Amino acid sequence: MIIAVDGPLASGKGTIAKALARHFGLPHLDTGSLYRATAVAVIDAAIDPADEAAAAAAARALDVTAIDETRIRTADAGAMASRVAALPAVRAALYELQRDFAEQAGGAILDGRDIGTVICPDAGVKLYVTANAETRADRRWRELTAKGDPISYETVLAQTRERDARDTERADAPMRPADDATLLDTSSLSIDAAIAAAIQIVENARKA
Repeated sequence: MIIAVDGPLASGKGTIAKALARHFGLPHLDTGSLYRATAVAVIDAAIDPADEAAAAAAARALDVTAIDETRIRTADAGAMASRVAALPAVRAALYELQRDFAEQAGGAILDGRDIGTVICPDAGVKLYVTANAETRADRRWRELTAKGDPISYETVLAQTRERDARDTERADAPMRPADDATLLDTSSLSIDAAIAAAIQIVENARKA
């Protein structure tokens, strides 16, 4: 069973994907971490994000076992991740890694922005998790400030809208719901309610 969980920043897709992985006993891959790790590598090496070949080389050189979760979760890493994710060569460099993970025996859960449309169009279950921009920005702002990042809510909201625009308007694998995805709007849902709704969606799909 392959479960694809897509959606924009701070929609809750990562939390939901992890909960589904625990509930159904499946391995989970946060594909956004691959792009964030590439972004950190680009920043560290002072690579111009417009240099597609150099950014793709950084993606190919990733050691997924050595990704620094603290560093990849900063606002700067997120903003750069959206830029490098728009580069076709970077997406190509990370495609096979994601496909290999999805095709392991027993199935897997992957969350990202193009899982149901590009990486795993054959997934048995597809969810598109979303929420309005203001709610997502508030969630992200609270997460960042809790970690000591002195960023304002207004800045996070602007970054959220900018990232949405880049992710949906890029020419290669734009973020959008798969035609056969089930939409889950978490704007007014608690974490527990959103997880329960997602589990029910998967259960219904398995019975169909």
